[in-house]
Amino acid sequence: MSTTATTTIAHAVPPEAGPRVFLRRLRNGDEVAHVLTLIFAAGILLITSLLVYELWANSHLSRAKFGWMFFWTRTWDPIFDNFGAAPFIYGTLVTSVVSLLIAVPLGLAAAIFLAELAPRRVSDALAFLIDLLAAVPSVIYGLLGIFIVVPLMRTTLGPALKGALGFLPFFSGPNYGVGFLTAGIILALMVVPFIISVSREVLLTVPREQREAALALGATRWEATWQVVVPWARSGIMGSVFLALARALGETMAVTMVIGNDPRISASLFAPGYTIAAVIANEFTEATGDLYLSALIELGLVLFLLTFILNGLARLLIAATERGGGRPA
Repeated sequence: MSTTATTTIAHAVPPEAGPRVFLRRLRNGDEVAHVLTLIFAAGILLITSLLVYELWANSHLSRAKFGWMFFWTRTWDPIFDNFGAAPFIYGTLVTSVVSLLIAVPLGLAAAIFLAELAPRRVSDALAFLIDLLAAVPSVIYGLLGIFIVVPLMRTTLGPALKGALGFLPFFSGPNYGVGFLTAGIILALMVVPFIISVSREVLLTVPREQREAALALGATRWEATWQVVVPWARSGIMGSVFLALARALGETMAVTMVIGNDPRISASLFAPGYTIAAVIANEFTEATGDLYLSALIELGLVLFLLTFILNGLARLLIAATERGGGRPA
Protein backbone atom coordinates (compact mmCIF):
# COMPACT_ATOMS: atom_id res chain seq x y z
CA MET A 1 0.00 0.00 0.00
CA SER A 2 2.88 2.29 0.76
CA THR A 3 4.49 1.56 -2.58
CA THR A 4 1.24 2.19 -4.45
CA ALA A 5 0.67 5.51 -2.62
CA THR A 6 4.20 6.64 -3.33
CA THR A 7 3.80 5.82 -7.02
CA THR A 8 0.48 7.68 -7.17
CA ILE A 9 1.96 10.79 -5.51
CA ALA A 10 4.95 10.68 -7.85
CA HIS A 11 2.63 10.67 -10.87
CA ALA A 12 0.46 13.46 -9.35
CA VAL A 13 3.35 15.94 -8.85
CA PRO A 14 3.95 17.91 -12.08
CA PRO A 15 7.48 17.72 -13.51
CA GLU A 16 9.87 20.54 -12.71
CA ALA A 17 10.29 21.39 -16.39
CA GLY A 18 6.54 21.98 -16.86
CA PRO A 19 4.15 24.70 -15.68
CA ARG A 20 6.17 25.61 -12.59
CA VAL A 21 9.12 26.74 -14.66
CA PHE A 22 6.81 28.78 -16.89
CA LEU A 23 5.17 30.40 -13.88
CA ARG A 24 8.57 31.14 -12.39
CA ARG A 25 9.68 32.82 -15.60
CA LEU A 26 6.43 34.76 -15.74
CA ARG A 27 6.98 35.89 -12.17
CA ASN A 28 10.50 36.95 -13.00
CA GLY A 29 9.11 38.92 -15.93
CA ASP A 30 6.72 40.70 -13.58
CA GLU A 31 9.61 41.58 -11.35
CA VAL A 32 11.52 43.00 -14.31
CA ALA A 33 8.51 45.06 -15.36
CA HIS A 34 8.10 46.23 -11.77
CA VAL A 35 11.73 47.36 -11.61
CA LEU A 36 11.56 49.13 -14.98
CA THR A 37 8.38 51.03 -14.15
CA LEU A 38 9.80 51.92 -10.74
CA ILE A 39 12.88 53.36 -12.43
CA PHE A 40 10.74 55.44 -14.78
CA ALA A 41 8.61 56.71 -11.91
CA ALA A 42 11.70 57.54 -9.86
CA GLY A 43 13.10 59.31 -12.92
CA ILE A 44 10.22 61.78 -12.79
CA LEU A 45 11.01 62.56 -9.16
CA LEU A 46 14.69 62.87 -10.04
CA ILE A 47 14.01 65.33 -12.86
CA THR A 48 11.78 67.41 -10.59
CA SER A 49 14.43 67.42 -7.86
CA LEU A 50 17.13 68.45 -10.34
CA LEU A 51 14.92 71.26 -11.60
CA VAL A 52 14.38 72.59 -8.09
CA TYR A 53 18.11 72.25 -7.34
CA GLU A 54 19.13 74.17 -10.47
CA LEU A 55 16.67 76.96 -9.73
CA TRP A 56 17.82 77.10 -6.12
CA ALA A 57 21.55 77.02 -6.94
CA ASN A 58 21.40 79.60 -9.72
CA SER A 59 19.34 82.05 -7.68
CA HIS A 60 21.80 82.22 -4.78
CA LEU A 61 22.91 85.81 -5.52
CA SER A 62 19.37 87.12 -5.36
CA ARG A 63 18.51 85.08 -2.29
CA ALA A 64 21.66 86.22 -0.51
CA LYS A 65 21.03 89.91 -1.18
CA PHE A 66 17.26 90.21 -0.79
CA GLY A 67 16.30 87.25 1.38
CA TRP A 68 12.62 87.03 2.27
CA MET A 69 12.16 90.67 1.29
CA PHE A 70 12.18 89.50 -2.32
CA PHE A 71 8.63 88.19 -1.92
CA TRP A 72 6.97 91.45 -0.83
CA THR A 73 9.23 94.15 -2.31
CA ARG A 74 7.38 96.10 -4.99
CA THR A 75 10.37 97.62 -6.78
CA TRP A 76 11.77 96.04 -9.95
CA ASP A 77 14.68 98.20 -11.11
CA PRO A 78 17.36 96.46 -13.20
CA ILE A 79 19.39 99.68 -13.49
CA PHE A 80 20.08 99.90 -9.75
CA ASP A 81 19.89 96.12 -9.13
CA ASN A 82 16.84 96.38 -6.90
CA PHE A 83 14.45 93.50 -7.43
CA GLY A 84 11.20 92.39 -5.81
CA ALA A 85 8.68 89.76 -6.83
CA ALA A 86 5.52 91.22 -5.27
CA PRO A 87 4.07 92.81 -8.47
CA PHE A 88 4.55 89.60 -10.42
CA ILE A 89 3.12 87.32 -7.73
CA TYR A 90 0.15 89.67 -7.46
CA GLY A 91 -0.39 89.75 -11.21
CA THR A 92 -0.14 85.97 -11.50
CA LEU A 93 -2.69 85.38 -8.74
CA VAL A 94 -5.12 88.08 -9.90
CA THR A 95 -5.23 86.95 -13.53
CA SER A 96 -5.62 83.32 -12.47
CA VAL A 97 -8.47 84.12 -10.07
CA VAL A 98 -10.26 86.27 -12.66
CA SER A 99 -9.94 83.51 -15.25
CA LEU A 100 -11.41 80.92 -12.87
CA LEU A 101 -14.29 83.20 -11.89
CA ILE A 102 -15.22 83.37 -15.56
CA ALA A 103 -14.30 79.85 -16.70
CA VAL A 104 -15.69 77.70 -13.87
CA PRO A 105 -19.39 78.65 -14.19
CA LEU A 106 -19.17 78.60 -17.99
CA GLY A 107 -17.28 75.31 -18.11
CA LEU A 108 -19.43 73.55 -15.52
CA ALA A 109 -22.68 74.63 -17.19
CA ALA A 110 -21.40 73.48 -20.59
CA ALA A 111 -20.23 70.15 -19.16
CA ILE A 112 -23.60 69.52 -17.51
CA PHE A 113 -25.39 70.27 -20.77
CA LEU A 114 -23.14 68.00 -22.82
CA ALA A 115 -23.25 65.13 -20.32
CA GLU A 116 -26.87 65.24 -19.13
CA LEU A 117 -29.11 67.26 -21.43
CA ALA A 118 -27.76 67.25 -25.00
CA PRO A 119 -28.42 64.40 -27.43
CA ARG A 120 -25.51 61.97 -27.57
CA ARG A 121 -24.53 62.79 -31.15
CA VAL A 122 -24.51 66.51 -30.46
CA SER A 123 -22.57 65.96 -27.24
CA ASP A 124 -19.89 63.87 -28.94
CA ALA A 125 -19.48 66.34 -31.81
CA LEU A 126 -19.18 69.34 -29.48
CA ALA A 127 -16.81 67.45 -27.18
CA PHE A 128 -14.53 66.80 -30.16
CA LEU A 129 -14.49 70.51 -31.02
CA ILE A 130 -13.78 71.42 -27.39
CA ASP A 131 -10.82 69.04 -27.33
CA LEU A 132 -9.49 70.79 -30.43
CA LEU A 133 -9.81 74.16 -28.68
CA ALA A 134 -7.64 72.85 -25.84
CA ALA A 135 -4.86 72.18 -28.36
CA VAL A 136 -4.82 75.69 -29.88
CA PRO A 137 -1.41 77.38 -29.29
CA SER A 138 -1.45 80.15 -26.73
CA VAL A 139 -0.05 82.71 -29.17
CA ILE A 140 -3.27 82.37 -31.19
CA TYR A 141 -5.26 83.32 -28.11
CA GLY A 142 -2.88 86.24 -27.66
CA LEU A 143 -3.60 87.49 -31.17
CA LEU A 144 -7.31 87.05 -30.50
CA GLY A 145 -6.87 89.17 -27.41
CA ILE A 146 -4.96 91.93 -29.21
CA PHE A 147 -7.33 92.30 -32.16
CA ILE A 148 -10.69 91.55 -30.49
CA VAL A 149 -10.69 91.60 -26.68
CA VAL A 150 -8.47 94.66 -26.17
CA PRO A 151 -10.51 96.95 -28.51
CA LEU A 152 -13.74 95.55 -27.08
CA MET A 153 -12.52 96.22 -23.55
CA ARG A 154 -11.45 99.75 -24.47
CA THR A 155 -14.63 100.80 -26.27
CA THR A 156 -17.51 98.68 -24.97
CA LEU A 157 -16.98 96.27 -22.09
CA GLY A 158 -14.73 98.50 -19.99
CA PRO A 159 -17.00 101.58 -20.10
CA ALA A 160 -20.04 99.40 -19.37
CA LEU A 161 -18.41 97.85 -16.30
CA LYS A 162 -17.14 101.21 -15.16
CA GLY A 163 -20.58 102.75 -15.51
CA ALA A 164 -22.32 99.97 -13.58
CA LEU A 165 -19.66 99.05 -11.02
CA GLY A 166 -17.38 102.08 -11.02
CA PHE A 167 -17.98 102.65 -7.30
CA LEU A 168 -15.92 99.51 -6.62
CA PRO A 169 -12.12 99.85 -6.60
CA PHE A 170 -11.86 96.84 -8.93
CA PHE A 171 -13.51 98.77 -11.77
CA SER A 172 -12.14 102.26 -11.21
CA GLY A 173 -9.31 104.16 -12.82
CA PRO A 174 -8.36 104.63 -16.48
CA ASN A 175 -9.21 101.92 -18.97
CA TYR A 176 -6.46 101.27 -21.54
CA GLY A 177 -7.85 98.03 -22.92
CA VAL A 178 -4.88 95.99 -21.68
CA GLY A 179 -4.73 94.94 -18.05
CA PHE A 180 -5.59 92.30 -15.49
CA LEU A 181 -9.19 91.86 -16.64
CA THR A 182 -8.24 91.43 -20.30
CA ALA A 183 -5.59 88.88 -19.38
CA GLY A 184 -8.10 87.07 -17.16
CA ILE A 185 -10.62 86.87 -20.02
CA ILE A 186 -8.01 85.40 -22.37
CA LEU A 187 -6.93 82.90 -19.72
CA ALA A 188 -10.58 81.94 -19.18
CA LEU A 189 -10.93 81.20 -22.90
CA MET A 190 -7.81 79.05 -22.71
CA VAL A 191 -8.72 76.99 -19.65
CA VAL A 192 -12.45 76.52 -20.14
CA PRO A 193 -11.95 73.63 -22.62
CA PHE A 194 -10.06 71.72 -19.91
CA ILE A 195 -12.89 72.22 -17.42
CA ILE A 196 -15.55 71.21 -19.93
CA SER A 197 -13.73 68.14 -21.21
CA VAL A 198 -12.71 66.70 -17.84
CA SER A 199 -15.99 67.56 -16.09
CA ARG A 200 -18.03 66.00 -18.90
CA GLU A 201 -16.09 62.75 -18.67
CA VAL A 202 -16.49 62.71 -14.89
CA LEU A 203 -20.24 63.31 -15.14
CA LEU A 204 -20.59 60.49 -17.65
CA THR A 205 -19.00 58.06 -15.19
CA VAL A 206 -21.79 58.58 -12.63
CA PRO A 207 -23.81 55.31 -12.47
CA ARG A 208 -27.08 55.42 -14.36
CA GLU A 209 -28.84 53.99 -11.30
CA GLN A 210 -28.24 57.25 -9.44
CA ARG A 211 -30.19 59.22 -12.04
CA GLU A 212 -32.96 56.65 -12.26
CA ALA A 213 -33.35 56.51 -8.48
CA ALA A 214 -33.71 60.29 -8.28
CA LEU A 215 -36.26 60.34 -11.12
CA ALA A 216 -38.19 57.47 -9.52
CA LEU A 217 -38.49 59.53 -6.34
CA GLY A 218 -40.16 62.32 -8.28
CA ALA A 219 -37.22 64.59 -9.05
CA THR A 220 -37.17 66.52 -12.31
CA ARG A 221 -34.38 66.04 -14.83
CA TRP A 222 -32.61 69.15 -13.59
CA GLU A 223 -33.08 68.26 -9.91
CA ALA A 224 -31.60 64.81 -10.52
CA THR A 225 -28.66 66.36 -12.32
CA TRP A 226 -27.94 69.15 -9.84
CA GLN A 227 -28.72 67.36 -6.58
CA VAL A 228 -27.49 63.85 -7.39
CA VAL A 229 -25.18 63.67 -10.39
CA VAL A 230 -23.11 66.80 -9.72
CA PRO A 231 -22.47 66.02 -6.01
CA TRP A 232 -21.44 62.48 -6.98
CA ALA A 233 -18.87 63.88 -9.45
CA ARG A 234 -17.80 66.79 -7.24
CA SER A 235 -14.23 65.62 -6.61
CA GLY A 236 -13.58 65.07 -10.31
CA ILE A 237 -15.03 68.48 -11.18
CA MET A 238 -12.78 70.11 -8.59
CA GLY A 239 -9.86 68.27 -10.13
CA SER A 240 -10.67 69.81 -13.51
CA VAL A 241 -10.81 73.26 -11.92
CA PHE A 242 -7.38 72.91 -10.38
CA LEU A 243 -6.00 71.50 -13.62
CA ALA A 244 -7.22 74.72 -15.23
CA LEU A 245 -5.63 76.72 -12.41
CA ALA A 246 -2.26 75.07 -13.05
CA ARG A 247 -2.54 76.01 -16.73
CA ALA A 248 -3.48 79.60 -15.88
CA LEU A 249 -0.61 80.07 -13.43
CA GLY A 250 2.06 79.12 -15.94
CA GLU A 251 0.64 80.69 -19.11
CA THR A 252 3.13 83.01 -20.79
CA MET A 253 2.63 84.23 -24.35
CA ALA A 254 -1.08 85.05 -24.39
CA VAL A 255 -0.87 86.92 -21.07
CA THR A 256 2.28 88.78 -22.11
CA MET A 257 0.49 90.12 -25.19
CA VAL A 258 -2.52 91.61 -23.36
CA ILE A 259 -1.64 92.38 -19.73
CA GLY A 260 0.36 95.56 -20.35
CA ASN A 261 3.64 94.41 -18.75
CA ASP A 262 3.81 97.06 -16.03
CA PRO A 263 5.30 95.90 -12.69
CA ARG A 264 2.83 97.67 -10.42
CA ILE A 265 0.23 96.58 -7.90
CA SER A 266 -3.19 98.11 -8.48
CA ALA A 267 -6.63 97.27 -7.14
CA SER A 268 -8.24 98.14 -10.47
CA LEU A 269 -8.66 95.28 -12.93
CA PHE A 270 -8.37 97.80 -15.76
CA ALA A 271 -4.79 98.64 -14.79
CA PRO A 272 -1.82 97.10 -16.64
CA GLY A 273 0.14 94.50 -14.74
CA TYR A 274 2.73 91.76 -15.02
CA THR A 275 2.99 88.05 -14.26
CA ILE A 276 5.94 85.88 -13.29
CA ALA A 277 5.95 83.91 -16.53
CA ALA A 278 5.64 87.08 -18.61
CA VAL A 279 8.57 88.90 -16.98
CA ILE A 280 10.81 85.84 -17.35
CA ALA A 281 9.92 85.54 -21.04
CA ASN A 282 10.40 89.25 -21.70
CA GLU A 283 13.58 89.96 -19.76
CA PHE A 284 15.59 86.75 -19.50
CA THR A 285 17.49 87.30 -22.75
CA GLU A 286 18.11 90.96 -21.83
CA ALA A 287 19.51 90.28 -18.35
CA THR A 288 23.03 91.74 -18.41
CA GLY A 289 24.18 91.35 -14.82
CA ASP A 290 24.56 88.26 -12.67
CA LEU A 291 22.21 89.62 -10.00
CA TYR A 292 19.58 90.47 -12.63
CA LEU A 293 19.77 86.94 -14.03
CA SER A 294 19.68 85.45 -10.54
CA ALA A 295 16.54 87.45 -9.69
CA LEU A 296 14.77 86.13 -12.80
CA ILE A 297 15.76 82.57 -11.91
CA GLU A 298 14.43 83.11 -8.40
CA LEU A 299 11.16 84.24 -9.97
CA GLY A 300 11.09 80.89 -11.76
CA LEU A 301 11.61 79.19 -8.42
CA VAL A 302 8.77 81.24 -6.92
CA LEU A 303 6.45 80.24 -9.77
CA PHE A 304 7.39 76.59 -9.32
CA LEU A 305 6.74 76.73 -5.58
CA LEU A 306 3.50 78.67 -6.07
CA THR A 307 2.21 76.06 -8.52
CA PHE A 308 3.38 73.23 -6.26
CA ILE A 309 1.69 74.69 -3.17
CA LEU A 310 -1.61 75.48 -4.90
CA ASN A 311 -1.80 72.06 -6.50
CA GLY A 312 -0.95 70.45 -3.16
CA LEU A 313 -3.77 72.39 -1.52
CA ALA A 314 -6.03 71.29 -4.36
CA ARG A 315 -5.22 67.65 -3.73
CA LEU A 316 -5.94 68.09 -0.02
CA LEU A 317 -9.22 69.81 -0.82
CA ILE A 318 -10.25 67.01 -3.17
CA ALA A 319 -9.35 64.41 -0.55
CA ALA A 320 -11.35 66.28 2.08
CA THR A 321 -14.29 66.49 -0.31
CA GLU A 322 -14.21 62.75 -0.91
CA ARG A 323 -14.14 62.04 2.81
CA GLY A 324 -16.99 64.48 3.31
CA GLY A 325 -19.27 62.64 0.92
CA GLY A 326 -18.41 63.92 -2.52
CA ARG A 327 -18.72 60.33 -3.76
CA PRO A 328 -20.20 57.51 -1.78
CA ALA A 329 -17.82 54.77 -0.74
